Amino acid sequence: MSDVRPFCHRCGLELTPGRGDFYVVRIEAVADPSPPDVAEFAALDMDAEIQRLLEQMRDMTEQELMDQVYRRLILYLCGRCYRTWIENPTG
Repeated sequence: MSDVRPFCHRCGLELTPGRGDFYVVRIEAVADPSPPDVAEFAALDMDAEIQRLLEQMRDMTEQELMDQVYRRLILYLCGRCYRTWIENPTG
């Protein structure tokens, strides 16, 4: 860690490295890695499908496009917030 002290991402408490009273949570989200159903694409006009997808993505930023495929977050949580979060991380 750098000289900058982290803050809890939930409550804002300033955290002190070396005390052992906070958690670093790494979250990695990856879009569905399953191969597509080839039979589903066989009936499509591929040129038209590519154009449709390009049009759909036209106004999206590079970051928005990347976030649809892969996203990695690092959160710092104080002990109290971690205990609450770990019991119900989605909610």
